[in-house]
Amino acid sequence: MSEQISQRSNAWSRLRSNIGGEMLAEFLGTAVIILLGCGSVAVAVVGLPGSGRQSVDFGASNWLIIAFGWGFAVMFAVYMTAGVSGAHLNPAVTLAFAVRRKFAWAKVGPFWLAQVLGALAGAAVVYAVYHDAIDAFNAAQNPPLSRPDSLGTFSIFATFPAEYFGNGVWGPLLDQIVGTAILVGIIAALIDNRNNAPESNLGPALIGFVVVGIGLSFGTNAGYAINPARDFGPRLLTLFEGWGNKAFPGNGDWFSNYWWIPIVGPLVGGLVGILIYDLLIGQVLTAREKAPGEFLPEPGRVPADQSAESQRTSAE
Repeated sequence: MSEQISQRSNAWSRLRSNIGGEMLAEFLGTAVIILLGCGSVAVAVVGLPGSGRQSVDFGASNWLIIAFGWGFAVMFAVYMTAGVSGAHLNPAVTLAFAVRRKFAWAKVGPFWLAQVLGALAGAAVVYAVYHDAIDAFNAAQNPPLSRPDSLGTFSIFATFPAEYFGNGVWGPLLDQIVGTAILVGIIAALIDNRNNAPESNLGPALIGFVVVGIGLSFGTNAGYAINPARDFGPRLLTLFEGWGNKAFPGNGDWFSNYWWIPIVGPLVGGLVGILIYDLLIGQVLTAREKAPGEFLPEPGRVPADQSAESQRTSAE
């Protein structure tokens, strides 16, 4: 009996040291993103008004809470998991790295599964904590709202397009492509040691601020999911907890069948972002590595001989 327990323990240890451990890290990291990210939306949408701490309508200050909440969420999740799995925490990052960074294709499916399940778990905890606030918010509306009619509380968990897009597809899809391209392209720069990569372990903090910047620049268009798991996992939660067709197929007063856009848009955008970085920056860095005999100035600085020549000319 003890031998069987030992064998199971050894098998579990081997699994954790390989793909199993990486999946656990992706699960936990994505859950942390949703816990703090969706938690910040819950504070802005139902927590502050329902607790009596805010008497005015949702406004710019609430959006700052959300933008910085998601940024801190990503930052802390990356710090927590980067040493185990590389902290993809986003199917778009995983796909982009498989295409351009020789990340094993065999790991793409397991990483995606872990990320979606982590997002679902994180959303479930946020729902458990804010269940009463959500119901109180709906009851306080005039007239009171049922969950299938409550777009505001649905927005705590999943995204939808701005009203000015109408029922158009291209506008919000382009928004997701652009936002995710920015995210993945800058991530590629921040982890590229051939470039001006940050030192002192500042990379995760800067990635978090990239998310803040995207939220402040593009967030109101379609909720800046920029991560298929971030939207799909919590969207599943809203389906289970009664938001009906707001969740699937993703219908509202001015949009319909929206559920796939925060999935396809980020996956395409991640590929666009990493391809642009590799084409415009990565290939330049590679070319310089392959030409060590040539004199190349330090990036951002005038070569010393040119500087001396310039000073001599000025003196004359």
